[in-house]
Amino acid sequence: MRIETTPLVKHLGLVKYQPTWQAMKDFTAARTAGTRDEIWLVQHPPVYTQGLAGKPEHLLRASAIPVIKIDRGGQITYHGPGQIVAYLLLDLRRWKLNVRALVRLMEQAVIGLLAQHGVTAKGCEDAPGVYAGDAKIASLGLKIKNGCCYHGLAFNVDMDLTPFDYINPCGYAGLRVTQARTAGINAPLAELEQQLAQNLIALLQQQKQQQG
Repeated sequence: MRIETTPLVKHLGLVKYQPTWQAMKDFTAARTAGTRDEIWLVQHPPVYTQGLAGKPEHLLRASAIPVIKIDRGGQITYHGPGQIVAYLLLDLRRWKLNVRALVRLMEQAVIGLLAQHGVTAKGCEDAPGVYAGDAKIASLGLKIKNGCCYHGLAFNVDMDLTPFDYINPCGYAGLRVTQARTAGINAPLAELEQQLAQNLIALLQQQKQQQG
């Protein structure tokens, strides 16, 4: 049986965090060698998520925004409307990827998207994510189980950034956070979603070809 190798892209709109997280875990647990990879593009209502190594002191101020302890790596971050979250549900063996290479690939997908709109950005070896100047514009987090991954990246487009003031973003005190609108990108969120998915798929296919 031929496996469809191009990931299926699903635009799921504004969805609650907890059921989406559960759906990712269920999808990954039920996978077989023939399961098609998927990329889910979503937005979430306001929520803080705290990774496995998350320290409570990185939440600087209590608010009405819920804090959910989850199973990805990393510290605390914020999700809210106006932020594109791309969840990558991939069989890493299929793409000949290790975790470090996948992190770089996700960063490059966002860096390339910003470059398409005239904005220069970069990744950071010590603090994974994408930075425009000295401000973080996209954060990353993954969970690997049985050679497959879930979670992914969050790209700030046009959102209320105030909740980031109540945390040390990704565990870094004083880290500045920015978004696409601030950088002068006015393309609709749906268009940016589409471009991000295209970049991710193109880089995955490039990786596979390079590894032979």
